[in-house]
Amino acid sequence: MSKKKKNKDSLDKTLVEKILDQHKISYKQHASQIEEDHGVAQVSKGDPILDGYPVYKTLAMEGNKTGPLVGVIPLSGHLDMKKIAKASGNKKCEMIPLKKLEKTTGYVHGANTPIGIYHAKKYPVYLDQSVNDSEAIWVSSGEVGRSVLIAPSDLIKLVKATVADLQE
Repeated sequence: MSKKKKNKDSLDKTLVEKILDQHKISYKQHASQIEEDHGVAQVSKGDPILDGYPVYKTLAMEGNKTGPLVGVIPLSGHLDMKKIAKASGNKKCEMIPLKKLEKTTGYVHGANTPIGIYHAKKYPVYLDQSVNDSEAIWVSSGEVGRSVLIAPSDLIKLVKATVADLQE
């Protein structure tokens, strides 16, 4: 029996990519160069803009009424805590401390992904309204430096996201 040859340019699939395959959602993989800063792995600052599509970051926080929730905003943006609190029905939201992050979300700093967190924990996901301006966006695929390019409409459906104005 012959073994299927693996394309040398393709990457092993992350759990998030397997979830996307399961739901028949098209995506593109990307791996960025990683640097370590004060013991925390992060994407190299010199990484180029990916195919002209915006990169979004996944932020995990805790609402005073709802508990854990996820905000997804452009990488260059700043989350407005009052706006996400209002959108999520909370009076106040705070970022989850780094020491509690992996236990709460299942992911280390820099690897949080709306797809993986929703799949495993069912925490509510809030996407910044700027996703409506792009036909595709990059989000983490659950490992530091790994991303997937996905249509915002597919992401919204998959994680049952609420779209709202979340930026300062």
